[in-house]
Amino acid sequence: MQDRPRRILWVDDEIESLKSHVFSLSTKGYSLTPVSNGDDALSLLQEEVYDAVLLDQMMPGQDGITTLEGIRRICPQLPVIMVTQSSDDQLIDEALSKQVDDFLVKPLTPGQIASTLKRVLQQNQLVADQMPQRYISSFSDIQMAKQRDPDWRAWIDIYVKLAEWDIHFDQTSDKGLSETHQELKKECNALFSRYVENNYAHWIRGTDAPVLSVDVLEQYVAPHLRDGMPVYFVLIDCLRLDQWLAIESLLQPYFQMEYAYYYSILPSATLYSRNAIFSGLYPKQIADRYPQFWQEDPEEETSTNRHEKQLMRMKLADLGLDLKPEARYFKIFDVRGSEEYLHQVSTVHRISLSALVVNFIDILTHKRSQIDILQEIAPNEAAFRSLTKSWFAHSTVFDILKMMSQKEVVVVVTSDHGSVLGNRASRVFANRETTTSLRFKTGDDLGCNRDEAMYVTRPSKYQLPAETSKKDYIFAKEDFYFVYPNQFHEYKRQFRGGFQHGGISMEELILPIITMTPHH
Repeated sequence: MQDRPRRILWVDDEIESLKSHVFSLSTKGYSLTPVSNGDDALSLLQEEVYDAVLLDQMMPGQDGITTLEGIRRICPQLPVIMVTQSSDDQLIDEALSKQVDDFLVKPLTPGQIASTLKRVLQQNQLVADQMPQRYISSFSDIQMAKQRDPDWRAWIDIYVKLAEWDIHFDQTSDKGLSETHQELKKECNALFSRYVENNYAHWIRGTDAPVLSVDVLEQYVAPHLRDGMPVYFVLIDCLRLDQWLAIESLLQPYFQMEYAYYYSILPSATLYSRNAIFSGLYPKQIADRYPQFWQEDPEEETSTNRHEKQLMRMKLADLGLDLKPEARYFKIFDVRGSEEYLHQVSTVHRISLSALVVNFIDILTHKRSQIDILQEIAPNEAAFRSLTKSWFAHSTVFDILKMMSQKEVVVVVTSDHGSVLGNRASRVFANRETTTSLRFKTGDDLGCNRDEAMYVTRPSKYQLPAETSKKDYIFAKEDFYFVYPNQFHEYKRQFRGGFQHGGISMEELILPIITMTPHH
């Protein structure tokens, strides 16, 4: 038995009749907190830490299944044992889909309850005990993959493993392994940046290329439209893979999920990557064909991306998709916009394609660098994942997706780019007309450390616009961020530890595409 009693939350509307069981279990090393309804249970879980939950399935008001959904939003990893009146297959299937850990059938005995609790809790402890051994094995696999000159497919596999371990380490206090993991990610990003620098131009020409931003609509949305399926295309701006992994458990009770991955174009910033997604065109192609839709000002993302609806509709026409009703486009900046779109989803019964852009994570990423309290709340990647999950669990965006899950539709969720935590300053030399972005810059006669940045002197080769023959682009590699030599130390200190995007790192470039179909 553990040094401290295991804390168990027991939720049952007849809890008063179970006092003898509560007493008996307390003699076996369990500390039970009895509550008579789901609402009280969820309130306690927001304030207290428990080792497991005993949850009655049949309760008046909020029943066990509904309470289980709430528990999974608050504590996705908390063991839950469902107490049922019968072993009905339909009930068991529904509970399993919502990640229940075990079942007990009434009438109960203290011995039954104690043995089930022991089995469930020991299983979790066994997983924790085996984590170091599992990580060492995964570490070795990644090290071997690095030595085999990985291509873009192997880099996706490497990054997915690293991101999954990020989530595992969020649940453990093993600082030693966590520090080893951070060093491994740093090594991988150094190799990945060099790989992208050497191969990106080939990708643009279509030579052994991954799916890029320009391919997303055609490859992951259009096929469903051709099959006659209504599609909600949800793009969460600046959402990284690890942040998605932090929130996916909240959506699993509502959807079946199929995963794929793609690479953001360069610069991995909203103006370039998101316009590329909706148009199916590279930035230079947009600037050449539709100059009225291209205003290259990375500092004004709100205005520079205001033509996405027109670009999307032209792309759909190019694909031969004459949609009825016409494709919709909506962008959410605030709670008011979220509520307006939620109303649309609940009242509009027939769609062909409805594209939704959610800007919260991108706004939060930018504001974090400017507001001290946000830096206190999210000082590192783990805290930022936690903040993302907390926002999503209580957001109208989550309500929107749950509403979508009640329809006969396909939901495709992705991001336009990620972000990287900038830890190292890199000196850059430029004139006053140069853009102020920290992870990439455009301008004339740029100067930078070529080990810390990728330098592009022929933008057309990379399908990037160039109004003058002198215009160059530079992209920060790994976790570097650009700082001018004057007042270098002041700006180094100011921008260090900020989440930035536009450069070359696994976190910015490798994005998930999740095709979700509702459980019915």
